[in-house]
Amino acid sequence: MARKVPEINSSSQADIAFMLLIFFLVTTTMDVDSGISRVLPPFVDQPAENEKTDVKERNILEVLINSSDRLLVENKGMRLEDLKETVKEFYINPLNDKDLPDKYDREVDYFGVVSISKGVISLQSDRGTTYGMYIKVQNQIAQAVNELRDQLSMQKFGRKFDDIADDQQKAVKTIFPNTVSEAEPKKTK
Repeated sequence: MARKVPEINSSSQADIAFMLLIFFLVTTTMDVDSGISRVLPPFVDQPAENEKTDVKERNILEVLINSSDRLLVENKGMRLEDLKETVKEFYINPLNDKDLPDKYDREVDYFGVVSISKGVISLQSDRGTTYGMYIKVQNQIAQAVNELRDQLSMQKFGRKFDDIADDQQKAVKTIFPNTVSEAEPKKTK
């Protein structure tokens, strides 16, 4: 006599599979790529062809990163650790050095008439520059501006920049704007 093979009850397997799927979806984390947080300047209509926008060479601090991740500031090699102090001195220009940026006077809330730097940092990288080095340079520039803002805030308001009111922050940003011009990366040959 032929023996019957017992059947396995599989009616609940679909429920178990569904519960496992839900469990893994809920407990699994997804990596989210994040970019560089930048506030773009407002759109400006193109100037007329006969209209020139001249920027004095002394008002521009050229920061270049080559394909070997070497930092060049004003075409001279510089250590990454020294960039922050160079940027701070560039913006402050305490002795009105003729090689550092011009200043202009402006009425600023809470401060009265203040001399503000016309300085712009021109940041340019090479196509071979690593992303890590580019971010490190960006961080040094941002840290320099943040330290200048903190120093001014502590001097005027007795608190760090992040701890003062929005209108006070706006006044401090007017005195120390983060004026960085990022040029298109160069191609390596």
